[in-house]
Formats: sequence, C-alpha cells, structure tokens
Amino acid sequence: MSSGGDDARDVALKARRENFPVASRLLPRGYRRHLLAVYGFARFVDDIGDEPGNGDPLRLLDTVESDLHRLYTGHTPYLPAVRELEETVAACSVPAAPFHRLVEANRRDQTVTRYATFEELLDYCELSANPVGHIVLHVFGLAAPDRLDLSDRVCTALQIIEHCQDLGEDYTRGRIYLPKEDLQRFGCTEADLARASTPGRLRNVVALQADRAERLLHEGDPLVASVGGMARLAISGYIAGGHATIAALRQAGYDVLGRAVRPRGIRLAAGWLRILARRGSGRGRP
Repeated sequence: MSSGGDDARDVALKARRENFPVASRLLPRGYRRHLLAVYGFARFVDDIGDEPGNGDPLRLLDTVESDLHRLYTGHTPYLPAVRELEETVAACSVPAAPFHRLVEANRRDQTVTRYATFEELLDYCELSANPVGHIVLHVFGLAAPDRLDLSDRVCTALQIIEHCQDLGEDYTRGRIYLPKEDLQRFGCTEADLARASTPGRLRNVVALQADRAERLLHEGDPLVASVGGMARLAISGYIAGGHATIAALRQAGYDVLGRAVRPRGIRLAAGWLRILARRGSGRGRP
C-alpha cells in the first residue's frame, strides 16, 4: 500500500487529466484539499470496478460502504480514500447520501452494461455524476435545493461528455453508455465500437450526445450567477471544461475511437474567463 503522500500525489496527477479544473490552484488551500479528497474518493470507487486484478468488485464496494458507515458514526475509517474525507465531512457538514450514491453507481456498473434509452442513462447519472455536484456545493456551504437542481444538469452533462470520449475504453470493459435506441436509429451495431476509427453513423450518435450535453450545460448556466467568490470560480471552471471538451469533440469530427479527444487548455481558459465575466442571470452562452 502506498503512503499517504503517494496517494495524494496520485490523486493530484489524475485530477490534472480531467476535462475541467478539479481543484484549481487559484482556490485557497482549504478548498483545494476538500475538493481533492472528494475527487480521490470518487476515483478510488471508480477504479474498484474498472481496474483489473481488484478481486471481487462487489465485495470491495461493500467494504467501502462499511467504511463510510464508520466515518459517519465517529470511527476512524480503514481505507485511505475514505479516511481522507474525515476533515471535509466534519468541516463542511457533507451528508452521507451522496457518497453512498457514488458507490451504488459503481455497483450498478458491475451488473448493468447497456442502456436502452437516454432516460435510463440520465437515471444512471443521478448516481454516477450528480452526487459529486451536491458534495461540491456542500464544500462551499451553498447546497440550496435550486442550486442542487442546476448542479445536476451540469454534472450530468459532464458525465455524458466523458462517456463520448471514453467510448472505446468503456467498450473494452464490456460497457456501452450510448443509448441503444440512438445506436439503432443511426444503424449502428456493437461491432462499430470495436473499430480503429469511428464510422460516420457512430459519429452521428456521439454528436447527438454532445448536443444533449451542451443543452444541459446551458440549462445549468444560472448556477454560476447564483454563487459568488471561490464557488463561482470553481463552478465556472467545470462548465468551461465541459464546453471546451464539446468543442474538441466537434473539431475531431467526433472520431473518438481513432484518437484521444481532450480539451485544449487555451480554449478552456478563454471560456472560463468569459463565464466569470458574465453578469445577470447567467443564461448567456459562453
């Protein structure tokens, strides 16, 4: 097992590879520490189901659930990724439910590998993505119901975008996050997902998901105007990262199998500044 310092460095390195600034260096150290602890937990739970050689994923997820129970009943957790949450949970009064939903999402990944409709995928995002936004709002002390709803739209959009990028990788793990009804609509078969480059019909499916994600991002735009200070800085970065990644997908012609599609740093930074500069309702496009 790696040391605490090694774990922290590993989390920070993984965070830098995300589409958006997970814990920007522009944020005060306390916020960065909390956000990296949350990200580290989410990545740890994801890796249980995704990385080979982890043994029985469902049993390991049960262990995580038990450790969360220890955390929330005043006992020291055994797992480093859960133990790292102690300060964040105490300082920010983060409820247990969002963490348990993240575990449940990864439990579902072990048994559900296909989604028939976009609505089914949205239901999955309620577990896999939206809880992270709830936790982030708690970190900033801003978890009001209207903000949670707007956050859900942003987080779902970011999850859909990631599914588009990781289409080939997910398929090798036996999972397809593109709705079956959309694949059928454009005449795709599962064999299309195993190709070295993305056939045109599959690119159309990816484009449809990107358009849906973009609409969700715009629906979540008012979240930025509803907060200030460091929360505004962080949330603007998440939304800008989503828009920058959609732009990268379009620039690549939605060929997500033939290349690794990632957002350009310059585009992300420019979009981030535009969103931060907005005033009013926050409904304008970046």
